[in-house]
Amino acid sequence: MSLAFVFPGQGSQSIGMMSTLATSSPLIAATFAEASAVLGYDLWQRCQEGPVEALNSTECTQPAMLTAGVATYRLWRERGGAVPAMMAGHSLGEFTALVAAGVLDFKAAVDLVRYRGELMQAAVPPGQGAMAAILGLEDIDIDAACDEAAQGEIVEAVNFNAPGQVVIAGHAAAVARAIEAATAKGAKRALALPISVPAHSSLMQPAAEQLRLRLESTVVMPARDIAVYGVDVRTHASSEAIRAGLVKQLYTPVFWAATVRTMITAGATQIVECGPGKVLTALNRRVDKNRDLKMMALEDPQSLDIALTTAKA
Repeated sequence: MSLAFVFPGQGSQSIGMMSTLATSSPLIAATFAEASAVLGYDLWQRCQEGPVEALNSTECTQPAMLTAGVATYRLWRERGGAVPAMMAGHSLGEFTALVAAGVLDFKAAVDLVRYRGELMQAAVPPGQGAMAAILGLEDIDIDAACDEAAQGEIVEAVNFNAPGQVVIAGHAAAVARAIEAATAKGAKRALALPISVPAHSSLMQPAAEQLRLRLESTVVMPARDIAVYGVDVRTHASSEAIRAGLVKQLYTPVFWAATVRTMITAGATQIVECGPGKVLTALNRRVDKNRDLKMMALEDPQSLDIALTTAKA
């Protein structure tokens, strides 16, 4: 049996997240306090009390999700949980995976993703970018809907999450038109996401260039023991390749379904979601419906206890 951990990105945040896990160990509060010292504001209070608009603003969401994932992984290890053979992260979750794998320093990563969020927010003025999930439509039909809706603006498929679950992003008006076009083509659902920037679209290229400069001065350790799958569905071992992947993933699609399939092909028989919610667990079950695969999420003390007794290296 081979254990894989996956870390969620933006979209899994919610007011009150991590509150029940925080009752399990002071390690959760301590991890958030570390992040708060870097950010200059009380991140735990922001996550527990909001306002929701502040938590959903990408320059806050990114350090919040990173900290939540790292805190959960620290609690897993504190309780004797096994070191996974593989790790992957969805979008921002790749940074969390790299911290868990010892590739990035936690405090440096908090500052880095805050900066990443600021760059992304600055690349597209507030209200002018958007993301939406399209459910129950073939990839080719989603591409066609985006082409029809563009009308001189940008709207693109950016997250290939699972069969019949694709996220689009771009200019807000074009995304709204694409939602209508996808619905007309037979999409079961098409809904806007609580994300304030069009992540992974080509609109993020200016932000990616700035991030590249910042990463040049960021310590990135080689990935020796744990394979971290990047947005290009490959393993990256050298510091240079990891940096390049983090830049590229900002303005190119996330191939999550392919990443999950690659981990399963590499031997993963247990996939544990490490962070708030269970968005990735639901996606993973759609990617591979093999009942022999164990998929679970560490979202509260009960699920943590179950995983500790069933998920082995």
